[in-house]
Amino acid sequence: GLIWGLFPELLAAKGYNLMQIGIIVAIYPAVWGLGQLFTGKLADLYQKKMLLFWGMLFQGLAIIAIIYSSTQIHFITVSIILGLATALVYPTFLATVAAETTPEQRAESLGIFRFWRDAGYAFGAILSGFLADHFGVDYAVGTIGILTLFSALIIQLRMENNK
Repeated sequence: GLIWGLFPELLAAKGYNLMQIGIIVAIYPAVWGLGQLFTGKLADLYQKKMLLFWGMLFQGLAIIAIIYSSTQIHFITVSIILGLATALVYPTFLATVAAETTPEQRAESLGIFRFWRDAGYAFGAILSGFLADHFGVDYAVGTIGILTLFSALIIQLRMENNK
C-alpha cells in the first residue's frame, strides 16, 4: 500500500515530473510480474523459508533505501530490487500454503491467504497514510520498511526449516 500510494507522492515532492514518476513507479510491478516467471519455480527447488526470509529482508531494505535515495538511478535501482524481492516472495508464499494443505483444503486456504495479504495492502496503505500525515513521508516509509524487516525476522525465527 505504501509503494502504490506514497512513492509517487514522495517522488513528486523531490521534484520529479509525471513522466519520471511514471517510469520509476512502473518498474516495480513490471519487474515483479516478469520476475515471477523465473522465481516461481524456485520454491520447488529451494527451501521456502530461505526464499521468504531473503525476499522479505530485501523488500524491507529496499523500502528503507527509498528514504536515502536522491537520484533517478537510485529510485530505479530501489524499484528493481523491490520488484525482484516481491517476485521471490509472492509465489513462494503461495507454494508454501499449497504445500501445507490437502487438495481438499487448498482452494480455501489460498483464498484465506489472499484475503489476509490483500487486507495487509489496505492496512499498509491506511497506516502509511496516517503516518505520513502526522509524521512525514520519510517516517512512514521507514516504519513500513522496519515492519517488513520484522516480518523477515518472524519468518526466520518461527517458520520450520523443512518448509
